[in-house]
Amino acid sequence: MADWRGFIVILIAYLLGSIPFGYLIVRASRGADVRESGSGGTGATNVSRRAGKLAGVVTLILDASKGAAAVLIAQWALGFGFLSDMYGWVAAAAFIAILGHVFPVWLRFRGGKGVATGVGAFLVLAPAAVALAGVLFVLIVMLTRFVSLASMLAAASIPLLIWAGHLYLRPDADLDLTVSAASLSALLIIFAHRGNMQRLAQGTESKFK
Repeated sequence: MADWRGFIVILIAYLLGSIPFGYLIVRASRGADVRESGSGGTGATNVSRRAGKLAGVVTLILDASKGAAAVLIAQWALGFGFLSDMYGWVAAAAFIAILGHVFPVWLRFRGGKGVATGVGAFLVLAPAAVALAGVLFVLIVMLTRFVSLASMLAAASIPLLIWAGHLYLRPDADLDLTVSAASLSALLIIFAHRGNMQRLAQGTESKFK
């Protein structure tokens, strides 16, 4: 029974992650499909280019919130005995929420890059690692003005920062599961940026203004 309950938690994580806030905001404010401009994603950066910085900030907050909500629901289910004592379901919920954002069922599996949703999810699981990755993100944006490059490098740094935190700050009994979820999430985020990588290589990627 616990396995079935775990799958319910994972389904909830996917459905939460797949809510296309950026798409809905641009559709409501501009009557347009945000995926038809810029990077083609539904995330905050593309929304800000299409509907303004305020819309981008709102999208960022909502996308991060759904990632955090997916993990918090999984933790609640674990803590209240709805699930068996398996932290793996919580770690999986973080990855699945990001997967839902990148491949939302509501938009024929064409969504965003998963960065903000990942921030929200791992802010619950590994806040110190996310905070340090955030500093790295800001530094890279300041130096290069490329949000996509900063996003990929920051995402890739989180598994390493979680591991370093385990060694030097506080041991994590579930280190393997947390690092595995963070690594899979980073790979997914980098995969979602494949178009950006091509534009970076060609020198045609848009810079943050």
